Amino acid sequence: MNTLTAVQQDFSPSPPKRLIVKDNDVHIWCASLDQDPSVLAELLSTLTADEREKAARFHFQKDRDHYIIARGALRDILGRYLVVSARQLRFLYTKFGKPSLEQKTNSEHLHFNLSHSHGTALYAVSKNREVGIDLEYIREDFASLEIAERFFSPDEVAMLRSLPANLRTRGFFNCWTRKEAYIKGLGEGLSHRLDSFTVSLIPGEQTSLHIGDDPNDVSHWALVPISFNHSYIAALAVEGTISTTHFWEWFPSFVTGET
Repeated sequence: MNTLTAVQQDFSPSPPKRLIVKDNDVHIWCASLDQDPSVLAELLSTLTADEREKAARFHFQKDRDHYIIARGALRDILGRYLVVSARQLRFLYTKFGKPSLEQKTNSEHLHFNLSHSHGTALYAVSKNREVGIDLEYIREDFASLEIAERFFSPDEVAMLRSLPANLRTRGFFNCWTRKEAYIKGLGEGLSHRLDSFTVSLIPGEQTSLHIGDDPNDVSHWALVPISFNHSYIAALAVEGTISTTHFWEWFPSFVTGET
């Protein structure tokens, strides 16, 4: 079992001018996907032809705009760390679709992950180690025992059943986001069965991760709950130990004047 004992969570009004990720820290950015048309147009101009083609395949305009903003914000954020234009960044993908930066443009050895839900996106940035993040909008109609029995481990289902009714929805999304963050960190997507490992889900309890009978299987991963908005639940998975998460709200660098 891997249990999180203490992680300092720093919520700052704005990021520093020079962004540096320390070895035991993770930076988290929160972005609204509803932006002015001028911001949308500028972010679109930073995307590659492939990214624009993918955006064009969305049937609904709102989904198309949200993809452009989420992708453009990612480029804007990473460009600040690497002190390069967002247009210069190029991404590689694993066979399961997890993105990474091309090494020739990744002088800081950054790793990153993103998640979006209901008009909001979260980005996690680390150095020299894998990271996964998941964000979910709290929906009472989705947090059912039937879905839990389909995707959660038997121990997780038992924990969920033990909760009083007023805590069950939060417990469900605690479980869902922690499991998603972990498999995203691994880079295996849903090819890694969600019921093959167990996370803690009881609100207020320390975060834990357990696979099978061998505690060493996941001893090098940390799980961190992220609290920033009562309508959402989010979780971070980090390869190795972590001491501090820094949390900032994203605003476009071409609006704020950041480089």
